[in-house]
Amino acid sequence: MGSQISRGNRSSSTRHPRPPEPPTRSISNPTSSSSNSQPANPSNADLSSYEAACRADPDLRTFDSTLQVRTSRAINSIAVGLEVRSLSLDSLSEVTELLLEMNQEVVKIILQNKRDIWKNKELSDLVDDYFENSLLTLDFCASLDACLKRAGHIESIINVALRKFQEEHYAVSEEGSVKNYTRTLEELRNFRTAGDPFTSEFFKVFNSVYAQQLLMLERLQAKKRKLDRKLRKLKAWRKVSNVIFVVAFASVLICSVVAAAVTAPPVVTALAAAAAVPLGSMGRWLNSIWKKCERDLTGQREIISSMQIGSYIVIKDLDSIRVLVDKFQIEIEALLANADFAMRGEEAVVIAVEEIRKKVDSFMKTIHDLSEHANKCTQETRMARTLILRRIINHPSGSNQDIGMFS
Repeated sequence: MGSQISRGNRSSSTRHPRPPEPPTRSISNPTSSSSNSQPANPSNADLSSYEAACRADPDLRTFDSTLQVRTSRAINSIAVGLEVRSLSLDSLSEVTELLLEMNQEVVKIILQNKRDIWKNKELSDLVDDYFENSLLTLDFCASLDACLKRAGHIESIINVALRKFQEEHYAVSEEGSVKNYTRTLEELRNFRTAGDPFTSEFFKVFNSVYAQQLLMLERLQAKKRKLDRKLRKLKAWRKVSNVIFVVAFASVLICSVVAAAVTAPPVVTALAAAAAVPLGSMGRWLNSIWKKCERDLTGQREIISSMQIGSYIVIKDLDSIRVLVDKFQIEIEALLANADFAMRGEEAVVIAVEEIRKKVDSFMKTIHDLSEHANKCTQETRMARTLILRRIINHPSGSNQDIGMFS
C-alpha cells in the first residue's frame, strides 16, 4: 500500500491526467508499475515496518486485506468518470462510505485495546523497599553470627568438660575413695549458665525479616505480572498505530484520486507533496515511541526479575537457617538435660558425660552448618544488591524518568 502511495501520480504534463492504476497487490506488499526514478518517499521505511507487522500479526493481516479490497473498490468507482473529470454522487458516496468504514475499524481496534500503556506505578518505592529489606537481612545475619559466637563458646565449654572428665575419671585415687569430678561438674554448670544462645529476641528479628521478604516477593511478583501485561498491551498498541498509519495512507491515496478527478494537476501535486512528509514523519515518530516504550518496560522487567530472584534466594536461605536453628535447640536441650542429670552424683556424672560425648559431634556439625548458611546468606544478599545496582545503572537513561512517568 505504501509504495503505491509514494509512487502514485504526482502530476501530469498534459491538461487531462490519466487515471491511476488500481492497486493489484496487498496493501502491505504492493508492487509499482512506474518506471521513472524518483527520490524515495520518507515513509518507505515505515511501510516496510508495517509489512513486517502484517506478516507477524494475523489480525493486522486480515485488516490489511479488507482495506485493500475497499480501497480498490473506491478507486475503481472513481476511475469510471475520471476521463471526463467528473464524479457521480454514487462514486462520492462510495468513497465517503469507505473512509467512514476504515475509521470505524480503527475505532474498533482502539476500543479493544483502550487501557492506557503509559500508566504504571513507580519503581523507586519498590527498589527502596527491596534495599531496605536487604539491609535488615544483613542485620539479621550479623545477629545470627553473634548467636553462633555464643554457640562456639558453649562448644568449647563442653569440650573442656569432656577433657576434665577424662582427667578426673582416670586419675589415680586411693583405694576405696570416691571419684572426684569437681572440675567436670564446674564446666557443666558453666554450660548450664550459658544456656541457649538463640534468645526470643533473635526469633523476633527472624520472623520480622522473613515476613518482610515474603511480602516483598509477593509485591515483586505482582509488579512483574503488571509489566508482562503492559508488554502485551504495547504490542496491541503497536498494532493500533500500524492500522492508523496504513488507513492514513489509504485515505491519502483515495483523496488524491478524487482530487485528480475534479481538480487541476498543480493542485494534485501540492496535495501529494503536502501529504507525504507528515505521514512519513508520523510513522517514524510512532516507531521510535514504541521502541522506547518496549526498551523501558523490558529494562524495568529485568530489574524486577533480579530483585525477585534475590528475594527468593534469601527466603530459601532463611528457611534453611530456621531448620538448623530448630535442630540446634533440640540438641542443646538434650545436652542441658544431661548436664542437669550429672549433678545427681558420681554415677550420674559418668552416664551424663557418656551421653554428651555421643551427641557432641552432631551438635558441633550443626553449629558449623549454621555458620556456613549465615555466610552464604550474607554473601548472596550483598551479591544481589550489587547486581541490581548494576542493572539500574545500565538501564537506559530514559527509564530513570520512566520511573516517574511510566510506572
